[in-house]
Formats: sequence, structure tokens, C-alpha cells
Amino acid sequence: MTSARLAFKQPSILPGFGLSFGFTLAYLGLIVLFPLAVLILKSAGLGWTEFWRLALDPRTVAALRLSFGASAIAAAINLVFGLLIAWVLVRYRFVGRRLIDAMIDLPFALPTAVAGIALTAIYAPNGWVGQFFAPLGIKIAYTPLGAVVALVFVSLPFVVRTVEPVLAEIDREREEAAATLGASRLLTVWRVVLPSLVPALLTGFTLALARSIGEYGSVIFIAGNIPYVSEIAPLLIVIRLEEFDYPAATAIAAMMLGISFVLLLTINLIGAWSRRRFGHAV
Repeated sequence: MTSARLAFKQPSILPGFGLSFGFTLAYLGLIVLFPLAVLILKSAGLGWTEFWRLALDPRTVAALRLSFGASAIAAAINLVFGLLIAWVLVRYRFVGRRLIDAMIDLPFALPTAVAGIALTAIYAPNGWVGQFFAPLGIKIAYTPLGAVVALVFVSLPFVVRTVEPVLAEIDREREEAAATLGASRLLTVWRVVLPSLVPALLTGFTLALARSIGEYGSVIFIAGNIPYVSEIAPLLIVIRLEEFDYPAATAIAAMMLGISFVLLLTINLIGAWSRRRFGHAV
């Protein structure tokens, strides 16, 4: 008998594994897997020819391109600035730090529709911020750029809250040792600190991307919702449902599910590799 089989048969310190594991599978199956399975079955019932005709409709392709493109851009922006904010909150003590730390969680609590209305008022051509960009010919609200701004707002906390605990647990002695050996501050951050943060950064990027892909409430107010230009895929699904075009809505939803699965699987595989690679390095 192999060691793995022996380890599997050893009783756990915590009782009730079978019951809790069964409940976990049943709960996930009912809440997550079952709705997704129904969506896949509904899309399969369309037939390949009809499915691809609906999925590759120019308006659908444009909406999918905006949703995934804007989400990727927003997640990349938050990857940089989320790391910077987490660094400031963890490494420095200053007046108002707790207030700023609490403000990071506002996108979690604020209704997305309220956020969309507020962002539209701020970034409109006559808004507090938009009025400074309008003379330069830069229009933020009612454009794809407005969608990016909204997605940056709603997904920022995911990067900050993922990186913060990892950054706080980094051993400062390694940084002091690098400085003792003559490394500059920038080189120490690049060679000592960042490798330890790579898995957390990838996790935060994944969460921000996933949150942005499905965002609806804040984007529809600021993006303008112009077909082929600033119309996101979730909104197009709602439009198709209001038109009672259920096959088209199903096809768009299935395309979003498939693309999201491939993206998240790829990022998770990269994250697993980075944990093995940089985990041994640090």
C-alpha cells in the first residue's frame, strides 16, 4: 500500500470530514455548478451553427471586446496602484492612515449604481474632473474610457486587500541584510520584496479581473452604452432578454463564461507556477 493511501486512511484530528466535505460539494453544486450547467445545456441546445452565428454577431463581439479589454486594463492599473497603496498603508504610519484604509473598502459597500452616477457627474464634460480634460479633447464619460474608470473604482480593493497581509508578513531582516550588502533601496524592492509579492499580486489581479468582467451597475451610467462603441456584454445580455431574444442572451452568456474560464484558468496556472518558483527563491 502506498504512502499516499496510508495518509488518506489516517483519521483526521478534526472529526466530521465526510459530512462537511459532502455538504461543501452539495452547496457548491447547487449554488455554482448547477446554474452554470443549465447555461451550458441551454447554449448546447442551440446547435453549433446557430450558437456561433449569435456569438459572432458584430455587436456581440464588440461588447465582449469592450468588457474583457476594459477589465484587463482596469486590473492592470490596479495592480500597480493597488501595490503602491498597500505599500503606503503597511510600511508607513501617518495621520489619517486609518481613514484612508477604511476608504479602500467603500467600493465593497457602495451600491454600484450610486458609484456609476457619482463617477458620471465627476467625469462628465462639465463635471469637476471632466471639465479639465474637455479643452484637451479628452472625453471620459460616455466613452470606453469611462468604463475603464468605473472598473478601476470597483476592483481596486481586491488588489489592496490581497497584497496587504502578504506585505505585512515579509521579513524585514532580509531587506536589512540586502542593504548591508550594499544594495540600493530600489534594488532591494526589486530583488527581495517583489518576488515575495508575485503570487499575491497575481491573485489580486485575478480577483480584480473577475470582478470587472461581470460589473454592470456602475458601467452603464458612465459608459454611454453606444452599440459597437461603449456597450458592455452584461448590458447586451439584458437588452436581448428585454427583447425576448433568449437564444442570443444565452449565447452571449456562454461566450462570457467560456472566455472567463480560460482566462482565470491561465492566470491560476501562472500563479501556481509563481508560487513554486518564487516560494523556493524566498
